Amino acid sequence: MPNSRLQSFHLFDNPTEFQSAMLDDIRHAKHFVFLETYKYANDNVGHAFRDALIQKAKEGVKVKILIDSWGAYVSEAYFAELTKLGGEVRFFKKIRFSYDFFTKNHRRNHHKVLVIDNKISYIGSANITGYSMQWREAVLRMEGTISISFGKTFRESFKIYRKYIFNKFAYKKTIIQGDFEIVQDIPSIYRQQIKNKYESLIKRAKKEVLIETPYFLPGYMLRKALTDASKRGVKVKVIMPWHSDMRAVDLLRGKYLGVFFKNGIETVFYTPSNLHAKTMLIDNEVFAIGSPNFDYRSFRYQHEIVLIGRHKGIISQLRNHLQETLKDCIPFDHISWQRRPQFEKFLGWALIPFRHLF
Repeated sequence: MPNSRLQSFHLFDNPTEFQSAMLDDIRHAKHFVFLETYKYANDNVGHAFRDALIQKAKEGVKVKILIDSWGAYVSEAYFAELTKLGGEVRFFKKIRFSYDFFTKNHRRNHHKVLVIDNKISYIGSANITGYSMQWREAVLRMEGTISISFGKTFRESFKIYRKYIFNKFAYKKTIIQGDFEIVQDIPSIYRQQIKNKYESLIKRAKKEVLIETPYFLPGYMLRKALTDASKRGVKVKVIMPWHSDMRAVDLLRGKYLGVFFKNGIETVFYTPSNLHAKTMLIDNEVFAIGSPNFDYRSFRYQHEIVLIGRHKGIISQLRNHLQETLKDCIPFDHISWQRRPQFEKFLGWALIPFRHLF
């Protein structure tokens, strides 16, 4: 898809702003609204989206919602009025209690996608929740024919919402449209398309790799790709929150920070609030924006989706977003890291066997 067919775009990082834009787009929907999210909260934000969708259903607009069961803070009853009006609400892979509870219930749908009338689409890091209003996110709104492809990805997810077992050779295909790629993953230790794509981009980097992620726990091959890039003179910088919403991840990542430092990988920490954005920028030429964290769990065990492209306008907005993020960051202090409490060091090592769970 040529850039000219992307009619408009905007990268949001403030929840108040992108929620307002989403709700406005929903209110102007004429044919359908597809909403796919990992978390949906029973709070003022959740109520606002539900009420807007109920109103559209009353107007005859088709409404479909897919929420991951693990991340849902609502039930079918919460959407009773919507479903009575013809709206469809599905909960991805409901929690099941069985002898293999963990195996079946760990494979979550982590997508965050909104598609309206095959004309407008959103992809990014944010859930439908009120508790994250102060978090720094990255949500891309696009208006154009690429929304047709996002509608297709939603329908695929909506169709398989109950499936637990996937053939290891059956996976969602990457959708290519001009300067854009929509890369999708299903849980697999054999085919990790997003991770492989990231490795390929990092290996081809010539000047700079900028990563923004809430959780930074890359596996061996990604660590090697980043280390090799640094050794050949590429500036590698990783932005993560000073304190994420997962304390165990913060403790576990601490074990690796010294290794990154010794290999020339710069890590910085966002301090005002939780950083939840999930982006990557390579050589100011290729961007990635989507749902995956930079960790084992996203790449192995979750349904993820990311938009990768070379659109200069989006790259410019992402660059500005990253520069603003960096203004509120502090650098990694290697001396302080070496002097961290022994108990903290112990926990970092003790959590290694569980690194795939976070």
